[in-house]
Amino acid sequence: MIQVDRLTFPNGHQATTVRLRRGEELDATLKQLDLTIPCPTLVLVGGASGCSADAMEHLRSLFTTILAPFAEAHQLLVIDGGTDAGVMQLMGQARQSIGGTFPLLGVAAIGTIILPNQPPPKDGAHLEPHHSHFFLVPGAVWGDEAPWIARVASRFACAQPSLTILVNGGKIAWQDVENSVREQRPVLVIGGSGRTADVLAQAVWGDRTNDRANKLVDSQRLSAIDLFTETQSLTTKLHQWLTSSHATSNGHSP
Repeated sequence: MIQVDRLTFPNGHQATTVRLRRGEELDATLKQLDLTIPCPTLVLVGGASGCSADAMEHLRSLFTTILAPFAEAHQLLVIDGGTDAGVMQLMGQARQSIGGTFPLLGVAAIGTIILPNQPPPKDGAHLEPHHSHFFLVPGAVWGDEAPWIARVASRFACAQPSLTILVNGGKIAWQDVENSVREQRPVLVIGGSGRTADVLAQAVWGDRTNDRANKLVDSQRLSAIDLFTETQSLTTKLHQWLTSSHATSNGHSP
């Protein structure tokens, strides 16, 4: 029996929550979220750890004035890791600040999050309280959600445009980008946001000193913009992605 709940946050916001249990069929479970399939899908990965105050100010502006309004205007499905930190918090707050109605789906491993009326796991994180939907997947450690985020995005996008945006990020961000590339999803890296994003952006811009980054760049799925000098061109790039047949995801994971 597929478990569907309405999660109520202290701020009064409610979110539809579906839990995937081991052995349950992914597509049948996703249908319980009652979201449109197929639909254009934007995936947000990374974090915000160690960002300078200047970088964080630019990131907040990017989410509030560009990403969230674009998602709202085109009613994109936005998918992220769902917890109240980093890019997930930034998008949740941006959606709230613009009065957004676009679906914002957090995909999180059940053993890493704090849920009402359940014992909190060690090092568990709270869910971001402005998401509209959550999809809880098997897993007990950070990173277990990474392949699920990529697969769920492909399931929802089908032949519609699908794009991953990387901001900052640590070790798990490498997995997120690799999973997106494996799903044939283009990845836009926000250079200047720190850590993994900066390493990959430099590789896109010609630095060949990191073998792991080189392999991803050689997939020809990565592009990059600079957080401090190029974000005004982001809306144009997003429109190009949305209207380009080359920006679609080409199928599902097995």
